[in-house]
Amino acid sequence: MWEYSDKVKEYFFNPKNAGVLAEATAVGEVGAMSCGDALRLQLKIDAATEVITDARFQTFGCGSAIASSSALTELIIGKTLADAMRITNQDIADFLGGLPPEKMHCSVMGYEALRAAVANYRGEAWEDDHEDGALVCKCFGIDEGMIDRAIRMNSLTTVEQVAHYTKVTGSCGTCAERVEEVLTRVNRAMVDEGLLKAAEAFDPAASARIVPRSKPVAAPAKLTTLQRLRQIEQAIEEIRPTLRRDGGDCELIDIEGDTVSVKLTGACMGCQMASLTVEGIQQRLIEKLGRPLRVIPLSAGH
Repeated sequence: MWEYSDKVKEYFFNPKNAGVLAEATAVGEVGAMSCGDALRLQLKIDAATEVITDARFQTFGCGSAIASSSALTELIIGKTLADAMRITNQDIADFLGGLPPEKMHCSVMGYEALRAAVANYRGEAWEDDHEDGALVCKCFGIDEGMIDRAIRMNSLTTVEQVAHYTKVTGSCGTCAERVEEVLTRVNRAMVDEGLLKAAEAFDPAASARIVPRSKPVAAPAKLTTLQRLRQIEQAIEEIRPTLRRDGGDCELIDIEGDTVSVKLTGACMGCQMASLTVEGIQQRLIEKLGRPLRVIPLSAGH
């Protein structure tokens, strides 16, 4: 189980600036729902000063993705485009009190979405168009440019680190060789530029190669119906105190296969953030049971 800071939890369960921004003057989109993470960042920019006067986000992903997206909007509102573009993914992670290494890709997604939005505002072509062989990881839609930037910005020197920051090799693993090539090239350039010591640079000859998966990853140990029920009940009980502090609550209604039905009550019922609350419950259950689950909110009449 990953350890999350209190601020990550706060920005997940009570995200700031979520939703649609009316009259947005710039939109940046990265990721894809089919890949498991997607972010749509909307900005309102004053044309005379290039100050970001407002920002909203819509995120499909885990709790860290929601928290990172919310943190990004907090960091950029009130800043000029020039100042906002100086914000790094590490700044987003630091704002949240840190992220688990395996979740750093969420902060990178925010950084990439900001770059995409600024390019959209300026009428520039967004670099990550997957043309000319730029697409490295087909499973998650990761471009060579994104990998390059993540390596340079965070001084990454291993394939595992690159995976944590971009999600490459996280599915079939067939992109591992390409990732090694990019990592080798960028690290050598960083050494030449005095940004990295030669002894710290990635050495493909001395590194264990990731073997592409020819078979699906083995499923976690099967739980009995009673064990699953108890773990789901426990996970929901752990969430309820946070919801109650905001005047809401959540009740387990039914479990059928991998579908869990819940009822949101109080302030949670009909709240514009209800979908994010459901996503939070779903993510907590997935982490608890170690397998995919779908959480469905039932209406008050059920």
